Amino acid sequence: MEAQSTYNYKVVRQFAIMTVVWGIVGMLVGVIIASQLIWPELNFETPWLTYGRLRPLHTNAVIFAFGGCGLFATSYYIVQRTCHTRLFAGGLAAFTFWGWQLVILLAAITLPLGFTSAKEYAELEWPIDILITVVWVAYAIVFFGTVMKRKTSHVYVANWFFGAFIITIALLHIVNNAELPVSLMGMKSYSAYAGVQDAMIQWWYGHNAVGFFLTTAFLGMMYYFIPKQAGRPVYSYRLSVVHFWALIFTYMWAGPHHLMYTALPDWTQSLGMVFSLILLAPSWGGMINGIMTMSGAWHKLRTDPILKFLVTSLSFYGMSTFEGPMMAIKTVNALSHYTDWTVGHVHSGALGWVAMVTIGSLYYLIPRLFGREEMYSVKLITTHFWVATIGVVLYISALWISGVMQGLMWRAVNVDGTLTYSFAESVKMVYPFYTVRLLGGLMFLTGMLIMAYNVFKTVAGSKAVDDAAIPAPAGAHA
Repeated sequence: MEAQSTYNYKVVRQFAIMTVVWGIVGMLVGVIIASQLIWPELNFETPWLTYGRLRPLHTNAVIFAFGGCGLFATSYYIVQRTCHTRLFAGGLAAFTFWGWQLVILLAAITLPLGFTSAKEYAELEWPIDILITVVWVAYAIVFFGTVMKRKTSHVYVANWFFGAFIITIALLHIVNNAELPVSLMGMKSYSAYAGVQDAMIQWWYGHNAVGFFLTTAFLGMMYYFIPKQAGRPVYSYRLSVVHFWALIFTYMWAGPHHLMYTALPDWTQSLGMVFSLILLAPSWGGMINGIMTMSGAWHKLRTDPILKFLVTSLSFYGMSTFEGPMMAIKTVNALSHYTDWTVGHVHSGALGWVAMVTIGSLYYLIPRLFGREEMYSVKLITTHFWVATIGVVLYISALWISGVMQGLMWRAVNVDGTLTYSFAESVKMVYPFYTVRLLGGLMFLTGMLIMAYNVFKTVAGSKAVDDAAIPAPAGAHA
């Protein structure tokens, strides 16, 4: 029988620790593939260690392992604290932890072996897709069950964002991974879509994975941890609600901006561009709300490195959500698409926004989960902050420059209409910038190793907190 008078911190602890572990794994693979672009000889003869096999492993590990575990940890913590109730169905919550680790492990094995859900033809992947669905349904039951049995009168806005993320990712996963098995017992299947419809479904999924997994969900994190760490209420609760509804409605329509100048109908491309531009307003609404929450607490940035992480993540969020709509304009897209500029944009969001807000949130969480007043070393948090921030700036600056250069070189033509530069010449020109990108990635990975040491020293000798009392119903969030 669960002790209903205390919070369930065990599953939060498990996900929090694995967030750090998977962050190191995912970013290490990222450093390896960045090295392979500079030194092709690092693509060893073994096929499962080549760039083409390791790149999907990197993206899956960083997004779904590191980011996913971070979201499970923080959403389970926040929904309990804001609803003043223990996590619903503790056994199911434990299943989501072990089930999600199994999903990650299976992906880490099958992707390097070449078993992928290629859109036309998949092998060995659909059983993993079903496992993901089962784990996600369990996640939804635990989360919404906790909201349903809350002791508070209202649902705090962070839970709105987490709820929208859970529902939308379920929808995206089921539609995008719809497959037709070749046989009843076989492991082979074909995509349910073909041609331009297949491309449209892919980028409806792809951009909304960014929109809901990497944006909406992490805004739930931001709306809890920035007010808590700053000791200030959310600047405007009304703005947070307007921001929520505008964001989740608009994001759904922006996917076609990934398919400019393709076989997609022109009206669909234009629709994606228009909604991408509209998206700037709700995105900045959230960024401004977070920044303004710091009013009266800016002085804390001098001494509080956790706030440094959280506020810097908001700055990158604002920058990335300005850059994205601009890159969706057809004339800008003609220059940027297929270049390193897009890769730089993705990483300013993934490292600058997602990783920084996750790291800041974990530094807040871990001492509370292990009965400590603060992390083992606040100075190491500060060191981590500067190493990571400089690493991100080096990374994205290098790729902005190389990306614009690529776009200009590819479109340059002579008077007679022939191309001015060969593709090989454009590859040669980006080598120095790839080296800077590698340095930035190495710095970010070093920051994660510093964090791992700090977390280990914090946890070592500490006693896990399993008796955090739930306050008496009062109606206010905690």
